Amino acid sequence: MGINSERDIEANMQIGPTDLGMVRIFIEADGTEIPMDFDPEEADEIAEEIRAAAVAARAIRKR
Repeated sequence: MGINSERDIEANMQIGPTDLGMVRIFIEADGTEIPMDFDPEEADEIAEEIRAAAVAARAIRKR
């Protein structure tokens, strides 16, 4: 499955700080839980990648 493969799966995502000073992205789908912890600098990089992807997606929509 790649980035362009569509799937009909419902998932819940939560993002927040942990008590250890990490940023957690927590995904739950079909009884599976995926906690992913990042240090704040990594979280900033991920946020920048998400923003860049949003800009690119908007450009694709305008075509």
